[in-house]
Amino acid sequence: MHSDPIAQRQMQALLPRRAPRRPWIQLLSAVLELGQGQGELLRHAERGWASVTFSGTRHTIALAFTGVEAVAAGEAFIDALPEHEFSVSGQLVADAAVIAVEHTALPEPRLVVEVEVLLLEDG
Repeated sequence: MHSDPIAQRQMQALLPRRAPRRPWIQLLSAVLELGQGQGELLRHAERGWASVTFSGTRHTIALAFTGVEAVAAGEAFIDALPEHEFSVSGQLVADAAVIAVEHTALPEPRLVVEVEVLLLEDG
């Protein structure tokens, strides 16, 4: 059997390239864990971020905590977020901040928390 190396390289060039793995799944898992599993993910947005010396991504995450126990977990989440040590492979968490909180009592207690997390590429 004969193999044509030029044709093989041309065929490999046509194959779709694997997209680099993004850290957002690890980040969302860590954020949900910090919410003691009581938060419901409402939305997540990611946008590129760069300075003269660093590059990374800024993530905006909204969680809803519904029910008395969940609201208590949400309040603990708010307290813990700014100082929490996240572990995201290949990334450093440069900033984690609560940017909005909406608390309603009826028809049942509900706390909606929006946070921003800045991830910087490590290395």
